[in-house]
Amino acid sequence: MKKILSFFLAAALLAGMPAWAAEPPETKTGPDPANVEQPAAEEPTAAATEEPAQDTSDAVAIAAPCAVLMEKYTGTVIYEKASHQHCPPASVTKVMTMLLIVEAVEAGTVGLDTVVTASETACSMGGSQIWLEPGEQMSLSEMLKCVSVVSANDCAVALAELVAGSETAFVQRMNQRAAELGMKDTHFTNCTGLYDDDDHYTSAYDIALMSRELIQHDLIKQYTTIWMDSVRNGEFGLSNTNRLIYGFEGATGLKTGFTSKAMYCLSATAERDGVEYIAVVLHDETSDQRFADARALLTYGFANYTLAPLRPGEALPPIPVTLGTADSVQPMYTGEAYMLGEKSKLTSLAYDLTLAESVTAPVEQGQSLGRLTVRSGDAVVAEVDVVAEQAVPRLGFWTIYGRLFGAIIGLKSE
Repeated sequence: MKKILSFFLAAALLAGMPAWAAEPPETKTGPDPANVEQPAAEEPTAAATEEPAQDTSDAVAIAAPCAVLMEKYTGTVIYEKASHQHCPPASVTKVMTMLLIVEAVEAGTVGLDTVVTASETACSMGGSQIWLEPGEQMSLSEMLKCVSVVSANDCAVALAELVAGSETAFVQRMNQRAAELGMKDTHFTNCTGLYDDDDHYTSAYDIALMSRELIQHDLIKQYTTIWMDSVRNGEFGLSNTNRLIYGFEGATGLKTGFTSKAMYCLSATAERDGVEYIAVVLHDETSDQRFADARALLTYGFANYTLAPLRPGEALPPIPVTLGTADSVQPMYTGEAYMLGEKSKLTSLAYDLTLAESVTAPVEQGQSLGRLTVRSGDAVVAEVDVVAEQAVPRLGFWTIYGRLFGAIIGLKSE
């Protein structure tokens, strides 16, 4: 009888007590005839984005007056030089054009095999082109290849008209997408970058943002990594204007540009060992210099930085819940799974995980349950909150007493 009375007293206390959880320890002018991007000459074989916190322009010696080096996964800026200065981007504009086309393909509004018919407007484009004829038809995939490899202005306009109905409507989408990506120093007036228009501008940082978004889509790399190819049943040859594709290990793209006003521009991407960087250089004096600058930036990134995992190898165990509709709650890590850091400071990582032994219902989704501390030697390099993956409501009064009654019956039968 004493056991039964003690059981009732404990249940009454539990039913009326506050639900405290265990307290765990504590980012137009007309087209210039000179604005034709030439194919590169062959070389010998060889969750939320972070803006730069400080000037890093002394870290690498480059000639370009405006530049950025960004890591793809975290969006961390490793190097910047006048990164927010407004500049004409020339054909690097087509990074946004390609992004909208790829997004339309992946959304299912158009397909890679969709037939595109060249309009007179598209065929009137100057600069780099494949000389489309009015009424000529080609698949979206073939036109996208021409834009990616030889910077074809006629194909860019034809694709814009396919997706949005007109280049004007497409440009509105370009500016809308730029705003969504946080490109605060950008305004587009066309989809090619062919014209030296003072109202058509962007910055090295904004180009890195849209390049980062584009290379999230593996589809585009099927085109941007092509060195040489052809269209029109092999009758028209294509040679990539980005010579890094041929001569730089891990190169994945992305887009060259040139006009007499913008000079030589490049957004270059490369990946090694699961880490991918975006190097943007604007207004270089020569084509050779832009490739040299991009090489220097990418090489600097690969040599000095790496991605470090912010998770130990073991899965998180469920945590017991008292007076909950479920017996346990599954904890989860918050934030990104990796952090970017200097190689010299990320050696022999150790993980110290502190979790609550148990919690009392109700448990809110996202409620703190612990913390993971990541150390490199004696230095703490990261702290990651551990929270509840789902909510666990508290049992109701009658449910508690129903369970208690079942327990009493069990005690009497002993």
